[in-house]
Amino acid sequence: MSNTLITPTALTNETLRILHQKLRFINTINKEYDDSFAKSGAKIGDSLKVRKPNQYVVRSGAILDAQDSTETYETITLATQKGVDMKFSSAELTMSIDRFSERYLEPAATVLAAAMEADALNMRKDVWNQVNNTAAAATFATVLQGRRKLEENLTPEGTRTCLLNPNDNASLINDTKTLFNSQPAISGGYKSGVYGNAAGFDFMESTHLSTQERGAGDGAYAVTTTITAAGTTSVVLKTGAGAIKKGEVITIGAVYSVHPESKVSTGILQQFVVTADHTGGAGTITVSPAMYASGAAQNVTAYPQADAAVTIAGTASVNYGQSLAYHKEAFAFVTADLQMPRGVDFSARSVFDGISVRIVRNYDINNDQFPCRLDVYYGYKTLRPQLAVRMANLAPTT
Repeated sequence: MSNTLITPTALTNETLRILHQKLRFINTINKEYDDSFAKSGAKIGDSLKVRKPNQYVVRSGAILDAQDSTETYETITLATQKGVDMKFSSAELTMSIDRFSERYLEPAATVLAAAMEADALNMRKDVWNQVNNTAAAATFATVLQGRRKLEENLTPEGTRTCLLNPNDNASLINDTKTLFNSQPAISGGYKSGVYGNAAGFDFMESTHLSTQERGAGDGAYAVTTTITAAGTTSVVLKTGAGAIKKGEVITIGAVYSVHPESKVSTGILQQFVVTADHTGGAGTITVSPAMYASGAAQNVTAYPQADAAVTIAGTASVNYGQSLAYHKEAFAFVTADLQMPRGVDFSARSVFDGISVRIVRNYDINNDQFPCRLDVYYGYKTLRPQLAVRMANLAPTT
């Protein structure tokens, strides 16, 4: 019986199957596929708008106080094209799809998935909620503190994931080894090395959660002048020394968070994430979230006052590990169809579960070879960072 030539569509479908298995973080967040590019193909700089929920304030009394319904959007720019390039002959396409996948597609899709995951996990630096456990190993109590922060931010139930770096995962399995309930979950953690489901989370492990770099910033930083502008993301520092790195979490004296709906003070200092490196000393740092002390968007009790102390999480110059707990809608990963070339040996484009993949092969007459390229075109953005929390734990030293 003669072999059947593997088709381009079979190759893209098999690649998508492998990617689906390898993409851990991306598979647990909002994956937007924009089919408006299905005919012509997307180009660098194309974008997609994703609507954000409206916000309102509660009226007291009988007098009507109608509020405008202002639709707000996040724009996700398609700016990243990544792929893997291979060479194979027509003869090799006569293999079974399983053998071809093992030899070519499995290793190619694996490294492509790793690159996509590492890119997407840069979004963790947009998250300002953090459990500060930087001097100790991860425990189940750390996870529960992360859950508390999600609850305080009214994170919807379901589709919550706790993504652990390998060190935190090992510490968590060790911390829970003596628990008696739930037996299936503990048994699963014992057998597989991954905790499973508990505390409202699906637990997963990722090697792509890098440590957070901790600058040399000291404890003497303070605000220069009182901030009065609503929506500000700039804090001017007058004292202090040492660099503050992008992704570091700070608090500011007397600036407390509020309940997202009632706007009552929580009595807990609002956390902010630094969004750009600060070289150190007097100057301006940019932070997120933007500050609002009143109105529907209120998130703090008051704006930072002059001389308010700025506290940086962790110990100066000591990096710490990062794990991430989040709801699916905290982040988005967008793919679009790439243009299909003409006049090539073969090509195909397929979509599965929000991921679009294109494969193209041509004949190199000069070298008598068949170069082939496998491409994914994507963008990503943090949509609702309040629905995520970072768990900062002691980083491994060996």
